[in-house]
Amino acid sequence: MSFSNNDVQKVAEILANSKYLVAFTGAGISTESGLPDYRGPEGVWTLREKGLKPMLPRKPMHLVQPNPGHFAIVDLYKLGLLKYLISQNVDNLHLKSGIPSEILAELHGNSGKMKCLGCDTRFLKQEIGWDDHLHGKGYRTEKSRSNQPRCPYCECRIISSVVNFNDPMPEKEMQEAEKHTRKCDVMLAIGSTLSVVPAASFPVIAKRLGAFLIIINVGKTELDTMADVRIEAKSGEFLPLVIDHIKALS
Repeated sequence: MSFSNNDVQKVAEILANSKYLVAFTGAGISTESGLPDYRGPEGVWTLREKGLKPMLPRKPMHLVQPNPGHFAIVDLYKLGLLKYLISQNVDNLHLKSGIPSEILAELHGNSGKMKCLGCDTRFLKQEIGWDDHLHGKGYRTEKSRSNQPRCPYCECRIISSVVNFNDPMPEKEMQEAEKHTRKCDVMLAIGSTLSVVPAASFPVIAKRLGAFLIIINVGKTELDTMADVRIEAKSGEFLPLVIDHIKALS
């Protein structure tokens, strides 16, 4: 990667001096855990658009673990710097890494969670006995099956929380993401090409409201020209060095 010690020092000082840091993550943060991204050079959609077969995850999803990039974000939270995390990812790795659910907006859902169409309660699949082999994936556009579990609170249909193409965005998560974006003075965008809207609109909103925008990604993003600092790096290599420098500053 092409980053320098000066890059590490600069980003560390910006984050350490932030008053309301919000992070934004895309699939690129999870590639070091063995998951493919979507819009990168070897991404799922990039390859499909070329008529090529996309890379499959190296492990079953339940065995995939967070990497140093995820844990560095947890460190930012533990240091009292990170106030909120907005993620496009459905892989559950932020929650596995130790990020509290109350400071996380999973804009595209979570592959391990279902939600009620009536009361919007979220459930882990094991909580309600959902088995993909028996009940299907439960996507919104799929026909409901008679054997699928129903919401224990309101008896309404339960569907996957994952947001597929043409599905509506989750209202609560979008509202929370916007609320914290409007408060932030630093937006740290990690591992995203920032090309999928409406999710990618949050770094734009932050920048237009005067926040400092830092982008860390391998490959170009749609907002490179808008960034105050642009780092070409794998998050799992760059962010732990930033954390070490922040700790040395205190």
